Amino acid sequence: MKYISTRGTAPVLEFDDVLLAGLGRDGGLYVPDFWPQFDAAKLEKLEALSYSHLAFEVIKPFVGDTITDQALKQILNGAYANFNADEVVALKEIGENEYLLELFHGPTIAFKDMAMQFLGPMFDHVLKQKNQRITIVGATSGDTGSAAIEACRDRDAIDIFILYPEGRVSDVQRKQMTTVKAANVHCIAVKGTFDDCQDMVKALFNDVEFRDNWNLSAVNSINWCRIVAQIVYYFWAFLQVGGTDKQVSFAVPTGNFGNIFAGYAAYKMGLPIKKLIVGANSNNILTRFFNSGTMEINGVHSTISPSMDIQISSNFERLLFDMYDRDGAQVKASIDAFRKTGKFNVSEPQIKKACKLFDSASFDNTETKAKIVQVLQETGELLDPHSAVGVAAGRAKRGKIETPMIALATANPAKFPSAVKNATGIHPKLPAHMSDLFDRDEKMDILENNLEQVRSHIIAILEDNA
Repeated sequence: MKYISTRGTAPVLEFDDVLLAGLGRDGGLYVPDFWPQFDAAKLEKLEALSYSHLAFEVIKPFVGDTITDQALKQILNGAYANFNADEVVALKEIGENEYLLELFHGPTIAFKDMAMQFLGPMFDHVLKQKNQRITIVGATSGDTGSAAIEACRDRDAIDIFILYPEGRVSDVQRKQMTTVKAANVHCIAVKGTFDDCQDMVKALFNDVEFRDNWNLSAVNSINWCRIVAQIVYYFWAFLQVGGTDKQVSFAVPTGNFGNIFAGYAAYKMGLPIKKLIVGANSNNILTRFFNSGTMEINGVHSTISPSMDIQISSNFERLLFDMYDRDGAQVKASIDAFRKTGKFNVSEPQIKKACKLFDSASFDNTETKAKIVQVLQETGELLDPHSAVGVAAGRAKRGKIETPMIALATANPAKFPSAVKNATGIHPKLPAHMSDLFDRDEKMDILENNLEQVRSHIIAILEDNA
């Protein structure tokens, strides 16, 4: 399998090179040149597999011959060994034909572990094969950073820099990043928003000299390897509740569009998905898009679900590529217009076609807290604010009750204790391996929202370590 850029002019690459490249040299995101297909007969053969065995069958077509079957199996078995659920993820029934897919049983208690625990050893394997060293620069709205750091800490061939918006992540999210004592880990608190951090990362990748000098790579969901690992849990959930001849729907709390794009990939691979429902908070740019066909920035608002406090959803470009029939030039024109004016439109036929699969609903802080309380009273399950948005979106946009609705639970409520306690009066406890988190010393650098300052800071650290 080959990979092509959403903007059409970057070199065509294979899986291992896409892993290390992260972002296309034309600023685009890599996608496979075709979607592997799983028909009903193939899906039926997957039903009895464990999660790691299922992951091998789903991921193998994307890897091709770049990594041996034995190596891939070894990476996957190791990746999911540190999860505290019987089958890596947990599926719970919370209503009539309504389910909660818990994706937060990994080491940093958020769904980002589902991909990051795969990404870390995959980097190690490929870097060893190529005898290379990389510098990872990533941006986080909260959970990506801690999951990436946990996956990449103490790895000899990796330096990792994580940018996060100062004061705009939860205390738990921040401490998970800043208390890691590893020489190769560097946390940068930027005085701005997540979108500012994300823009800086993209600018560093688009600086060819900087990128080549320091062999830059990505852990954000701009890296295709992140998405491919997330496709697996859509297959797993479907096989648990749908069988091979029944459609299912998914409701996904979404900020950067990577999590739900993995669902779209599963759909393109043949999974019989009826609806993919985008759950958003007050930063509802995606909801407004699916309602109107217009993508328009409207400022970033701080909410109790900070991982979705985003106005520029990087992974949306991958969907846009398909909406434009894989016309990279048209994608580039739209993204350029968006960057210049804060707005672009798709045609009425294009948005109508997209909405046959996608729907969306948004919820403010008050509505989110009410949903946390409602689900707790109905089921005894305590949700974090992001997962509550997912459940709320699924319920708001649900069609026939006969179609199973699976809401993705993306974080342990202990990640957001203040919001959960404010809603319910319950202070969720951290798991045992994190019980001393607030006693650990922090290490971070606080920088202005200035690209040159951030670039110079990163270079200074890399030169000192050279």
